[in-house]
Amino acid sequence: MPTIDRWLETWRGFAVEDSPRLRVWYDDLISCYSEPHRHYHTLQHLDECFARFDELRGEARHAEEIELALWFHDAVYDTKATDNELRSADLARRRALEAGVSTDAAGRVHALVLSTKHDARPDDIDARIVVDVDLAILGADRARFAEYEQQVRAEYAWVPGFVFRRNRRKLLDAFLARPSIFNTARFVEKYEARARQNISRGLGG
Repeated sequence: MPTIDRWLETWRGFAVEDSPRLRVWYDDLISCYSEPHRHYHTLQHLDECFARFDELRGEARHAEEIELALWFHDAVYDTKATDNELRSADLARRRALEAGVSTDAAGRVHALVLSTKHDARPDDIDARIVVDVDLAILGADRARFAEYEQQVRAEYAWVPGFVFRRNRRKLLDAFLARPSIFNTARFVEKYEARARQNISRGLGG
């Protein structure tokens, strides 16, 4: 589980010091990622995101903004909703402003969370990092990828099997159709081939 020490260190990057309010917000986020309907978008996923971000931190323009965006990027998660990223982004910006973070920085955090919608190729290095970190599971080892697939299916247990398989295939085919799944040179080199193998295997190829 991502520790409160990491949470407080994230805020120190914005010159925001420890306070009871920050600790309440931390507890609130941990509760969000621990909701019973979640199986993939959990504290495990958040831990994995931070581990992958640590690989790319040196390339970031605003590392503290990426870190804050990652904390909030799945704060709201409802498989029957279409505005999870927007609501998560709004929460991140609101908390940032309440803590005294500048309007510009809070706006960039909001944009970074929205980049996890994956509906456009990111054109900013920080957004490319966030997107790659969020998609890094595609390049996980074979056992973890298989677990991830099961976790995603569990989150959509309410969707009939044939509908889930059709929509999942459409999503995974779209990843394979890209010139590269990942957006940073480091992740293309390290994870691209394995991601394509995992997806192809998942599609029965």
